[in-house]
Amino acid sequence: QVQLVESGGGLVQAGGSLRLSCAASGRTFSRYAMGWFRQAPGKERDFVASITWNGGMTYYADSVKGRFTISRDNAENTVTMYLQMNSLKPEDTAVYYCAAGNYARNAEVYAYWGQGTQVTVSS
Repeated sequence: QVQLVESGGGLVQAGGSLRLSCAASGRTFSRYAMGWFRQAPGKERDFVASITWNGGMTYYADSVKGRFTISRDNAENTVTMYLQMNSLKPEDTAVYYCAAGNYARNAEVYAYWGQGTQVTVSS
């Protein structure tokens, strides 16, 4: 059974930090690029960051560059991807989704998705 499960969301004050995790299992996700997307209320789902299958390349949205760091751990049965979020701003408030697929910023090329985790940043 394919599963991508996010965790680590919550409520934090502006300027604070959170670390999101995404545990992927049920396929050989070590061969897939992975990414983070987010969706704020009333808005479309936006690209946040992506990472290649081996972690050798990463790509960030301009809005999070320098504040967020994507990484991954390719264990044998479960791949875990992380998003370290520092200097959080109220505009970072959204549901954050992890995804697996091709290395890109387009949501359409990601075949597998998690259910999302809420991040709320208070001012």
